[in-house]
Amino acid sequence: MTRRPPLALSFTLAVALAAPAFLRADDRPLTFEHDIRPILKAHCVQCHGEEEKPKGGVDLRLRHFMDKLTEDGDHVLVVGKPEDSEIVRVVREGEMPKKGKKLTAAELATLERWITQGARTAKAEPETLPPGPYITDDDRQFWSFQPIAHPAVPKLENAGRVRNPIDAFVLAKLREQKLDFAPDADKRTLLRRVTLDLTGLPPTPAEVEAFVADTTPDAYEKVVDRLLASSAYGEHWARHWLDIAGYADSNGFSEADSARPNAWRYRDYVIRSLNEDKPWSDFIVEQIAGDELAGATQGDYQQAVLDPKKRDELTATAFLRMAPDGTGDTVDDIKLARNQVIAEEMQVVASSLLGLTVGCAQCHDHRFDPIPQTDYYRMRAIFEPAFDWQAWRTPAQRQCSLYTPEERAKADEIEKQAKVIDAEAKAMDKKFLDEIFEKEIVKLPEADREPYRAARATVEKSRTPEQKALIKKYPSALALYSLNLYDPKLSKQVADKQAEATKLRATKPKEGMIMALTEVKGHVPDTHLFHRGDHDQPKQIVQPGLLTVLADPQVRPFKPAEVASGSSGRRLAYARWLVGGQHPLVARVLVNRFWLGHFGRGIVNTPGEFGALGERPTHPELLDWLATEFMNSGWKLKQLQRLMVLSTTYRQSSDNEASLKIDADDRFYGRFKMQRLEAETLRDSMLATAGKLNRESFGEPVGIARDPGGRIVVGQEQLNTNRDVIKVVSRGAEDFRRSIYIQVRRKTPLTVLDTFDEPTMSPNCEARSSTTVAPQSLLLMNDNFVLSTAHDLAARLRQEVPGDARAQITKAWEILYGSAPQENDVLRSLAYLAEQTESLRVYDTAHPTPATPPPNTAQLKGATTVKTAAPATPPAPPDPELEALASLCQVLYSSNRFLYIE
Repeated sequence: MTRRPPLALSFTLAVALAAPAFLRADDRPLTFEHDIRPILKAHCVQCHGEEEKPKGGVDLRLRHFMDKLTEDGDHVLVVGKPEDSEIVRVVREGEMPKKGKKLTAAELATLERWITQGARTAKAEPETLPPGPYITDDDRQFWSFQPIAHPAVPKLENAGRVRNPIDAFVLAKLREQKLDFAPDADKRTLLRRVTLDLTGLPPTPAEVEAFVADTTPDAYEKVVDRLLASSAYGEHWARHWLDIAGYADSNGFSEADSARPNAWRYRDYVIRSLNEDKPWSDFIVEQIAGDELAGATQGDYQQAVLDPKKRDELTATAFLRMAPDGTGDTVDDIKLARNQVIAEEMQVVASSLLGLTVGCAQCHDHRFDPIPQTDYYRMRAIFEPAFDWQAWRTPAQRQCSLYTPEERAKADEIEKQAKVIDAEAKAMDKKFLDEIFEKEIVKLPEADREPYRAARATVEKSRTPEQKALIKKYPSALALYSLNLYDPKLSKQVADKQAEATKLRATKPKEGMIMALTEVKGHVPDTHLFHRGDHDQPKQIVQPGLLTVLADPQVRPFKPAEVASGSSGRRLAYARWLVGGQHPLVARVLVNRFWLGHFGRGIVNTPGEFGALGERPTHPELLDWLATEFMNSGWKLKQLQRLMVLSTTYRQSSDNEASLKIDADDRFYGRFKMQRLEAETLRDSMLATAGKLNRESFGEPVGIARDPGGRIVVGQEQLNTNRDVIKVVSRGAEDFRRSIYIQVRRKTPLTVLDTFDEPTMSPNCEARSSTTVAPQSLLLMNDNFVLSTAHDLAARLRQEVPGDARAQITKAWEILYGSAPQENDVLRSLAYLAEQTESLRVYDTAHPTPATPPPNTAQLKGATTVKTAAPATPPAPPDPELEALASLCQVLYSSNRFLYIE
């Protein structure tokens, strides 16, 4: 029997195998460029080369710079003699680096071996370098920084199962591994797969049978076209983009987690855009610079919101407002909070469109990618006119009203009338109090009456000590503040008058608001590079610009130009450059995400990291071919998705023994990768199969609440006088809307979704995890949502096939799995139903339901009075057969066959 290595050893081995070449112990000749420079860049160059005056006079950016002596006269490097090289000594003795992580033993060994081998370079170096970061030709040659190519589609022999170019690329790679495609999945499996994949909902039994019965050659193509045209498509695929945008209905950042009451308009914009198949070139530009497209600035957006297209463009800019933002709440360091918002918005942009971790360069040059700190602030300068941290606007100050001029005029007129009523109520209150005062003052000694009258007439802050003492002596005579203390009937008259104003204000047209990003007209703040990322240590001013490593004389340069509205035009120019067709990253990053959504694994399996620390593409030619096709077809997503799901690669069975043995992670796509349902798809599928799903689209999010057990559920909290939750009240059909319409709170995610890996937006989600953990099974066994949904499914089965247990079991299989059960499944289920029914019948006989249930002590906690309720109508007696069927439905919901897409 082969023993497994200890966990720690296994992890170490995995790290060693995944480590870059310069960390591997081998005998190959080492070079400065490939083996040493990455180590020095990660640990040393920030102080010794990238600052204007390298510390100690030591510049480590080039190999020949290391031939110089230090300021103390020591040899930085002695060729062939690591023991005489100062660079080795200071590392070995722990003197360097002074800040940050020390070199590992493997890194030090690599450095010593390189010196022993002769401290070679791979190519000639420049004689001099200007101060600052050095981006080499090797840096520019990294795969993701290269222009997107349009490789030729492989020509294969015996390519009978190649349905489109995707298959040709995949099959060519499979044959290199001595593999082939798995057989096509059967029609029922394929229909369930593609329906869940494109809409997030399972197919109905009628849809399954129609597809099985359709023997025309294009039967599957017709299904795909129907699904892509479905409104459910946008609701499902919008969730993928909202993940990377960091969508939430709360601000996060602080514990307050204050609400974002208008974020939902951005969510609806994304859904509409995907359903309309809006070109992603437009989709991206609108989200980065929709305000500049619409001609809107802070305080000057009224014309834009009246035009539906411009209103959409303005709504789209909420993409740049999705990061946590507590600047409208109470925070300890408001300056830090403001700069954190900017940093996290930049992270959202970079991870979603560039696939790079630019945030690593906020405090210093990026340790692994060629992104100097100056580049980070050049990129920040693109966005700073809208995020001026020294003239900050809180979330509430960035709202744009949707009032039309007519609605505004009507609201102003109503407010004018309401203020008149308010004034009348205030005058009534004063009149009544004055009348009471005249009655009260005669109760005072005559000598104190006039001084007291003068004290009452003096504003509180201007009263003399004598006047304050007099009022304190006779407090009951003041009659200046609370009318209710003197005459509740008169107080009610005032309250009724105030209520008239409240009622009148309620007739105002509802004022919708857009959560948007705009600039202040004509205001362009300077952007400074912050020393070590500290906003309190600004250094030189930097101008807006692109990442230097992407600069290419043959590519149209980035030239912002002020737009007519008065905005800087920086974001509009940047967005147009991103989608101009020459950017090496944007199209690659996008199509890789689309591929990941369909196949469960990205061609680059680190979708937010296309830099040195990310995985390399398994099929680089396919990635570039897809990116080129995407751009050439007008950046249309549905066309690209149609190509993917029509391919043999997608239609394969998940069962391929040869692929499982050779390629356990399915890196080469020799089978369909079985995937667990995403959290939202699981909840929506349960509601749909139970016949409870509310398919209403768009609008404000459905509220969530914390129930007495601490779970976060859909509904509205009902509290007692101590502010404890008594229960959660249902909102009726609203509770059963699709999960994309459920409120997303950063601090309190819905329990059902959270348990099944709904991502936490901090600030966004670059790739979802899919875990298999005990709480998931516990939830499926005990959660009220699961229990009630199983009961609803049982009721549906009874209604559709009454009185026939065998037919109900068959119907359940067809609804949940899209196929009929095997005879053994039916027999086992019938036996289960019989056993459960008898057990429940015996239990109910031994434990009859009381006619009037005892009061819930949790509901009485904190109450001041308890009213005796009239005798309740006795509840209907339990139905053991229905409860047994619901129990079986719960088992079926908990099965892997329901939880997984195969």
